[in-house]
Amino acid sequence: MQPLTPAAPKTRAVILHGASDIEDRPDEADVLVQAEFITGILSTLGYAVSLLPVRNEMNVLQAVLEQDPALIFNLVEGLEGDGRLIHRVPALLESAGKRFTGCSAEAMILSTDKLLAKWVMRANGIPTPDWSASGEDLPAGSQAIVKSVFEDASFGLDAGSIVSAAHGGLELSRRKTQFGGEWFAEAYIEGREFNLSILERADGPKVLPVAEIDFSSLPLGVPHIVDYEAKWDEEAPSYSLTGRGFSFAAADQPLLAQLRNLALDCWRVFCLSGYARVDFRVDRNGNPFVLEVNANPCLSPDAGFMAAAKEAGLSETDAIGAIIDAAVGRVRAAA
Repeated sequence: MQPLTPAAPKTRAVILHGASDIEDRPDEADVLVQAEFITGILSTLGYAVSLLPVRNEMNVLQAVLEQDPALIFNLVEGLEGDGRLIHRVPALLESAGKRFTGCSAEAMILSTDKLLAKWVMRANGIPTPDWSASGEDLPAGSQAIVKSVFEDASFGLDAGSIVSAAHGGLELSRRKTQFGGEWFAEAYIEGREFNLSILERADGPKVLPVAEIDFSSLPLGVPHIVDYEAKWDEEAPSYSLTGRGFSFAAADQPLLAQLRNLALDCWRVFCLSGYARVDFRVDRNGNPFVLEVNANPCLSPDAGFMAAAKEAGLSETDAIGAIIDAAVGRVRAAA
């Protein structure tokens, strides 16, 4: 391991990431884009910054803890390509009493396992689409969308992910064979899609301007979902044809208020902190459903969270500074 950049302990910051060497995974490469972007901002804030990849054995992380940096910026989304291990880093940091950005290990566990997250939402009265771990018991005649249980970034999601409920189990098995890992079937909600980013401030969590995914430019017959190509493949038509908007008609205001309230309910129920994003579908009757709670959303400058921060009038430095302030504030509160 390369030695950390020499600096006074009060100004040293370490950015942790779990980006792996998996080929043809632009979502993995994007973690490094985030790390580079945040390095630049931390440098302007007076930190001496070191980047550190974290692997399963975690011994490198222990070496960093011994050097006691003033700030640890946690960008770990999984270890060696496995999203189910996302909680291991914050768990170790918490046990060592270290200051770090973002959510706790508890929040990571509750939100990363999508089946567990659905049970948590259902138990707390938060609407979420029906689901099936086996893919075989959704209502006859309905449609299902097959998703990874632990991976985010639309991993394994494409037009073929949407099937009739009768074929949910078959498609689940096919995806598991193709991609590995665990999969489940969720009732497909035909309608609108919204992303609500939340930023913790000194007086509590604040919902940033609501973003709606714009599917109106997609060709006829193409499913209105943000699949892997739409999110990551710059050569795919859906990449440029799937947009994001922040302008809404007056008639949408009651719905937006409902979405904000539900997002804050998720913040509370999932014990979120620092920053997060909640993704919704709204059916044709105007009923909202929470799809996912993302406790570690992408912070790339072109991603949804930073776009919402900009829409709120925050600069990139303001947004990252608020995330740091939240981490510092939690340490002081616990002292």
